[in-house]
Amino acid sequence: QVQVVESGGGLVQPGESLKLSCVVSGTFFSISTMAWYRQAPGKQRELVADFGNAPNYADSVKGRFTISRDNAKSTVYLQMNSLKAEDADVYYCAADVQKRSWGPWSKFWGQGTQVTVSS
Repeated sequence: QVQVVESGGGLVQPGESLKLSCVVSGTFFSISTMAWYRQAPGKQRELVADFGNAPNYADSVKGRFTISRDNAKSTVYLQMNSLKAEDADVYYCAADVQKRSWGPWSKFWGQGTQVTVSS
């Protein structure tokens, strides 16, 4: 069983910062790409940032958000600075996981964490 659990969401004012964390736990062989997505009600889920061999960002967050990972802890972070009202969404963590060395890769999702940006 593989679990993906996000934390760190909350309410902040425009211009403030927030840091999200995501831990992958359970029994698995390897994790490749770890990523953050976000989704607003009635809209498609969009990629915010991912980290395989290197970080990659959506244009809308470049220069403001930083993704990092701690492989020893199977954890990925998203540092969000200079938050805007349009950044308010439910943020989801996803990890590409291989359960066994000879097995397929599967994407596992967290339950999401709410980020609200409002004055």
